Amino acid sequence: MDLVLMRYLCLASILLFSLVCVSLPPTRAEVITLTGETFTDKVKEKDTVWFVQFCVPWCKHCKNLGTLWEDFGKAMEGEDEIEIGQVDCGLEKEVCSKADIHSYPTFKVFYDGEGVAKYKGKRDIELLKSFVLEEAEKLAENQLARD
Repeated sequence: MDLVLMRYLCLASILLFSLVCVSLPPTRAEVITLTGETFTDKVKEKDTVWFVQFCVPWCKHCKNLGTLWEDFGKAMEGEDEIEIGQVDCGLEKEVCSKADIHSYPTFKVFYDGEGVAKYKGKRDIELLKSFVLEEAEKLAENQLARD
């Protein structure tokens, strides 16, 4: 009798866990991994600002970021015309070379296919957000002045 009860409790626990996992929203942010095949087309998207993190897996400074970039991506959800990307320079050396990346981590804003600004501040979600929103506003003002 104890074995039957334990099996029942085990199956009930698995079912409950499965239901909870399915009903929870995803916790990972919308951070888009860019590759040699996607980078150029993505950062050239019309009227879209890209804020991209360049890292390598072996870099202690990149490792120390933990989930900062994913948390930042989540904080940026809902911001129109701003995309958050990341490039693994260990795998995508050519992309990083063309983007003029020489140290890690590097955080760079792209617009219309060009690198337009590099973030050099503290690694803080609110500061990153303020920076990219200010850059996006400058780019929008410049675009209006040209039109």
